Amino acid sequence: MKKILIVGFGDVAERLVARYAGQADFIGMIRRTERAAELRALGVTPYVGDLDVPATLKRLPRVDGVLHFAPPPNEGTTDPRTAHLLHALARRGTPGALVYISTSGVYGDCGGNWVAETRPVAPVNGRAVRRVDAERQLRAWGEALGVQVSILRAPGIYAADRLPLERIKRRTPALIAKDDSYTNHIHADDLARLAWAALFRGRSQRIYHAVDAHPLKMGDWFDSCADAFGLPRPPRVNRAEAEKVLSEALLSFLRESRQLSNARTTRELRLKYRYPTSDDLLREIGQTSPEGHERAQMKLF
Repeated sequence: MKKILIVGFGDVAERLVARYAGQADFIGMIRRTERAAELRALGVTPYVGDLDVPATLKRLPRVDGVLHFAPPPNEGTTDPRTAHLLHALARRGTPGALVYISTSGVYGDCGGNWVAETRPVAPVNGRAVRRVDAERQLRAWGEALGVQVSILRAPGIYAADRLPLERIKRRTPALIAKDDSYTNHIHADDLARLAWAALFRGRSQRIYHAVDAHPLKMGDWFDSCADAFGLPRPPRVNRAEAEKVLSEALLSFLRESRQLSNARTTRELRLKYRYPTSDDLLREIGQTSPEGHERAQMKLF
C-alpha cells in the first residue's frame, strides 16, 4: 500500500482521509503533539513537524506521494515553508507525485473574463504573491527531480459548515449587480477528491483549476445562501459606498473578478463532481428536515 504524506492537516485533509481510508497509508504532519490522538483516531499516523522550523523535518519518512495543503506565511513575498519541505523531501528520497493546493487569486483581476490555466499570473496582494512563489518552487523542483507535480488553483471553498452565514446575519452589504465581481467556488469534498485524482492522474508540472462549473457574482452567492436558510438577503451598495463601509480584507476580494474554466480539470482528472454547482448543496440543505435545518443553522452561527 502506498504511503501518502499530508502536509497541512485541516478540513480538506480530514475529508480526503475519510473518503479514501484503506486505499493508502496516510501520514499527517501536525505542528502540535496534542493533535496526535485525533489523527490516530482517523487512522492516520501523526508526524510532528513545523515547516517554519526545518530541524523538525529531518526525520520525515520516505513516501510515495505528498499532498501539500499548508499555506505560506502571512507576510513577505516568498514561501519559505515550501522551500523547507522540498529540501527535506529531496533529502529523504523524492516521492513519485506531489499535489499542491494554491489559490485562484494568482491571476489578480481579470475584469470578469473567463480564465484558462494558460493565462499568465498577475497577483496583486501579498497572499497571492506568496502562492506564486510556492508554485514556481514546486514546478522547478518537480522538473529537476522528475517528480509529477500538480497544482490545484482553488477559489472560495464551501461546505455545509463553511457558508457565509455569519456575514449575512451581520447584514454586511454586497455590491449592486453592475458593480459586482464574479467569483468561483469548490465544495470541500470535491476539492479533496480532486487532490486525490491529481495525485494519480495529474500530468507533470500541470496547473488545474479546482473549481465547479458555475461562477457567480458575489452578491448572488450571498443571496442564494440567505434564501436557503430563510435569512434576509444582504443590502446592496455601489462600489463607492462599499469602499467606505467594508473592511480592506473584504474589499481586496471585491476588486478581483474572474470566471475560471474547469475544462482541463474535468478532461484530464476525469472526476464527476459531487456538487457541480453551489446550488446543488443549497438545494440539499433546503430538502433536509426542519430539525436538520435548525441544527445546521446552530452550527453555522
